[in-house]
Amino acid sequence: MGVTLAYETWGEGPRPLVLLHGFTGSRSSFDHLRPLLGRAVKAIAVDLPGHGATPLPTRTGREGFLETVDALVALVDRLALGPVDLLGYSQGARVALAAAVRAPDRFGRLIMESGSPGLHRRQERAARREADAQLSAFIRARGVDAFVDRWEALPLFEGLRQLPAERREALRERRRACTPEGLAGALECLGLGVQPDYWPELHAQRLPTLLLTGAKDEKFTQTARRMAAELPVVWRRAFTDSHHAPHLEAPEEYAREVLGFLQTPWYEAPQFDSPATMVVGAGRVS
Repeated sequence: MGVTLAYETWGEGPRPLVLLHGFTGSRSSFDHLRPLLGRAVKAIAVDLPGHGATPLPTRTGREGFLETVDALVALVDRLALGPVDLLGYSQGARVALAAAVRAPDRFGRLIMESGSPGLHRRQERAARREADAQLSAFIRARGVDAFVDRWEALPLFEGLRQLPAERREALRERRRACTPEGLAGALECLGLGVQPDYWPELHAQRLPTLLLTGAKDEKFTQTARRMAAELPVVWRRAFTDSHHAPHLEAPEEYAREVLGFLQTPWYEAPQFDSPATMVVGAGRVS
């Protein structure tokens, strides 16, 4: 039997929305959005493996990643809520995309914040696995506090260093609540180097998809542009003054974008002799 994902629910809205945090996060990572989203959605906030109350998968590497994806699909089936929407940030965005590819009939819409379909070249994946292995060894040898100091200094998180002191300290404490083995193990089973390459799957991904990035995070914004060129039904938004974590850096603007996407009507036009056309409101999105 594989890993079972811990979760909690909040919100009084009619739309079930699975929330998947990033590396060093937990199911509480989106708590600050409760007042902004809670009336519109029924959130299912998940602890990914190695974080919060969810143990590591029984396997490592690619198999551990796929075990996590299967656990997410199993959770959705167990809750029996019908098709649910998915929102994932960074590591969580990669898991969300994998679940949408694995079982598209279980999900309604997909929101990826600062996510990636994976690394396309074998050499890139090998290099990333080696980098993650070195980081895992550092975490096990030096502990969580030393790792958090190193992690928070990365240029990727420049925007988070601009947060008010109270919110910045709350984020730091959430990271420090992780365990060395949990973080190290998560790198080994959920890292970008072990994730399957989902770029070839994008053209067949029929779920309406919203890609969110911070405009100051040039790498992930460029990745989102490339994804948007491949996905059949897609919206994209880059938040002007944000870096890697718009949900923390611009929460009100972020929530408006998410709700606008979830509440936009769409339907699949009838198929004739040409590929399916997706119609959103009165406009065509191809």
